Amino acid sequence: MSEPGKTRDGQRNPSLPQWLAVFVATGAGIGFSPWMPGTLGTLWGLPLAWGISLFPTLWAQGLAIFALFCIGLPLCSTATHVLGRGKDPGALVWDEMIAMPVVFHGTQLDWFTVVLGFLLFRFFDITKPWPANSAEKLPDGWGVMTDDIVAGIYANLALNVVLWFSLLQPVLG
Repeated sequence: MSEPGKTRDGQRNPSLPQWLAVFVATGAGIGFSPWMPGTLGTLWGLPLAWGISLFPTLWAQGLAIFALFCIGLPLCSTATHVLGRGKDPGALVWDEMIAMPVVFHGTQLDWFTVVLGFLLFRFFDITKPWPANSAEKLPDGWGVMTDDIVAGIYANLALNVVLWFSLLQPVLG
């Protein structure tokens, strides 16, 4: 545990870039909410998912998600060191925000899909089935980011299964 005013690695007075990393990684501070910061961060990711869904191709959408993941690695590493609250401080919500476009990648966004995808992601993010629970143990930003991406992939797969069966229902009906 770090002393007040010091990062986990012992640095005093974090720099402006370090505090900006904390600001962005906490979703403009929403991660400091005393009530369900992960859920609020996930909600914060819904407009991001919608914006990325407007990209013209699945490849462009995937590239945008990958770029945001890559930005998140050093961002979350820096914020974790500044906050000094363990391996994955609850205040960091960049990982939940970036997972939302993963959840909805390749799906049509409507109210049913958004609500179901949101609930599925929260289920997989909280329960952390393998390999999400193993990914969480990776160092620094890798652990912060990767477990949520895995949860997002699980939620995407489950969402697509439900959507596939709902499309078959009139045929099987």
